Amino acid sequence: MICVVALAGVSLANAAQLPNLPPLIKQLKPVVVNISTTSIEKSGPEGLPGHAFKGNPLFEDFFKKFMDQMPKQRSHKSRSLGSGVIVGADGYILTNNHVVEDANEITVVLNDEREFDAEIVGRDAKTDLALIRIKVDGPLPVAKLGDSDKSEVGSWVVAIGNPFGLDTTVTAGIISAKGRVIGNGPYDNFIQTDAAINPGNSGGPLFNLDGEVIGINTAIFSRSGGNMGIGFAIPMNLARTVMDQLKENGHVTRGWLGVRIQTVTPTLAKGLKLEKPHGALVVSVEPEGPAAQGGIEAGDVIVKFNGGEVNKMNELPAMVANTPVGDKVPVVVIRDGDEKTLHVKIAKLDETKVADDGSPASERKTSDERLGLVLQGLTDALREQLEVPAGTVGGVLIAKVTPDSAAADAGLRAGDVIVSVDQKPAKSPDALRDVFRKLKGGDTALLYILRKGEPSFVALETPKD
Repeated sequence: MICVVALAGVSLANAAQLPNLPPLIKQLKPVVVNISTTSIEKSGPEGLPGHAFKGNPLFEDFFKKFMDQMPKQRSHKSRSLGSGVIVGADGYILTNNHVVEDANEITVVLNDEREFDAEIVGRDAKTDLALIRIKVDGPLPVAKLGDSDKSEVGSWVVAIGNPFGLDTTVTAGIISAKGRVIGNGPYDNFIQTDAAINPGNSGGPLFNLDGEVIGINTAIFSRSGGNMGIGFAIPMNLARTVMDQLKENGHVTRGWLGVRIQTVTPTLAKGLKLEKPHGALVVSVEPEGPAAQGGIEAGDVIVKFNGGEVNKMNELPAMVANTPVGDKVPVVVIRDGDEKTLHVKIAKLDETKVADDGSPASERKTSDERLGLVLQGLTDALREQLEVPAGTVGGVLIAKVTPDSAAADAGLRAGDVIVSVDQKPAKSPDALRDVFRKLKGGDTALLYILRKGEPSFVALETPKD
């Protein structure tokens, strides 16, 4: 009996610490919107898929026979669902880029069930954020935007969105981790949460218990397409910077440092005379770029940028990108064991560039968790080793296939080379990941692959939402 009483006491004590959510949810619901989009898509083959094999008679004959058996191209409407959060009383709404990027029509439904057509103000693919606007007669309720840097692991959070079309669905959980890198883009720095996030939550807000938006729900880790307790949100501090530029200019202008960087491993830290592995190791410096002109050298370890600590390599690109062009900022580096403060004038980033991780582009990897693929570019040596025919344009190596994933079910293997998807060349791992990300649950993509030099087609079905 004593044991039972003691346990009950502990349970009651814990229950007293749990948040009282209903009053908070009533305040938050009006600032969350449902977004539905319609896009015109073409299905069926569009001519010979040999764009990557022009001039190669062996492959052109193979494709021609295959294509003659396939239906002709036709158009159809595709619909998708997402979420958003009201950030301006005059109709501005923040959401994910992938929710609206291919839309011909965008419809927003408010919490009071009023429905509006929306237009895109601006999009930013590199952070997967978009700002849209609806025309309203009166002011709308506006979300409070919080400081995501102050959010702590273990803090309670609430996600509100439109999963599977179920409007204004509320889930709760905690912040599981911060600073997650998931291969989603060059500025990965996600908040991880175990609050249930499912397809349709994309673009919706992640709130703290003060009712402030601290993140924009963007991605999930899943083997089935549904929630597995691992969701990711773009930190609000990053989202706010992008949102402000989209509102003012319709696009994002980013700062540029002009370095190639890599992670400082424990072994490298010893060789670099560091007390611990931290910072971003400079692999090379762009000639005549801002870093070179400011005195940064290959072999330097950047540990502070403009007053902010650089704890991990992946933190630096976002810090640089968010710095206004033309600002002269202090950069603290460790060189030969000594700390030096340099001053660098930030230039404008050419959007074809990012502060990169120091590995050749052809060797970098990216992943698609939904399909269970790790993708890698092809070097000349790999092309020869994998017997990729001369003249083949593009090609992406499958570096790993997750067991029991959609890719595994389709029969794909590590070592296969994806040459094209739906008759369009696979130009790079990042480009291919973007193609896969646009696939909706239940869609089937036609992959043309090489396995030990032998061509074949594979139908890859995406997990149903």
